[in-house]
Amino acid sequence: MATSAKKGELPRKEATVLKGHEGSVLAVRFNGNGNYCLSCGKDRTVRLWNPHRGIHIKTYKSHGREVRDVHTSPDNSKLISCGGDRQVFYWDVESGRVIRKFRGHDSEVNSVKFNEFASVVISAGYDQSVRAWDCRSHSTEPIQIIDTFTDSVMSVCLTKSEIIAGSVDGTVRTFDIRMGREMVDDLGHPVNCISMSNDGNCILASCLDSTLRLLDRSSGELLQEYKGHICKSFKMDCCLTNSDAHITGGSEDGSIYFWDLVDASVILKFRAHASVVTSVSYHPKDNCMLTSSVDGTVRMWKT
Repeated sequence: MATSAKKGELPRKEATVLKGHEGSVLAVRFNGNGNYCLSCGKDRTVRLWNPHRGIHIKTYKSHGREVRDVHTSPDNSKLISCGGDRQVFYWDVESGRVIRKFRGHDSEVNSVKFNEFASVVISAGYDQSVRAWDCRSHSTEPIQIIDTFTDSVMSVCLTKSEIIAGSVDGTVRTFDIRMGREMVDDLGHPVNCISMSNDGNCILASCLDSTLRLLDRSSGELLQEYKGHICKSFKMDCCLTNSDAHITGGSEDGSIYFWDLVDASVILKFRAHASVVTSVSYHPKDNCMLTSSVDGTVRMWKT
């Protein structure tokens, strides 16, 4: 893990404000190289931006309800989105056309991710299931369903051979796709977001007792807990900075927090939004991050 950065090296200066969504923005994501970003929200749209220039590029409209999550393929040619209409939409980025709608979840879909080849999409939903869909097939049926959860599944991460998911049932579950094995880490508190460290060794889980928990992926050991923020009733992102030296996440009071990875001290806290921070996305290379909020804006922060 990298050595701790000084406070001045963390993104705390507002660089751009992206306005256009009507109502809450529920997620914002940098694309793979960090040049563009996608946002989605209550207004049923997905929007593509160049956040570095503050430019709105395109709006994707087809969802019938709020859009809760979005992810772009590694080559930036496709995107997937999900939300309240229970469907996973597979889009062509350039034309804005919906290539396919994957139907099968019985309730709202909370989280979506492409695999590394963008050949498979994984989705997680309120119906207590994780589903895998084949983008190359014309079938709209899932190729796999994981339904061992006992409550809503809020968030998914992928490695080359595993699906990792966090649930309101208090567990983070790892499914080894090749071996057909499941490992369960019970955190004892509802999990509303998970993300992986850049070195792939740890999972960061946001829990609804206003605590972020860092887990060792191989042993399941609880390495550290991060507190100070408010997270009791909203789905809110958390992530590690691109050096893995700090943990960052939002708060229901509109603040952004940075914690030291190792000793869990709050290194930096600032008011970023007028309302709940729903999402954080850290740039893959630069000290730069995006935040989104119930206040209807996406903001980019730099050092």
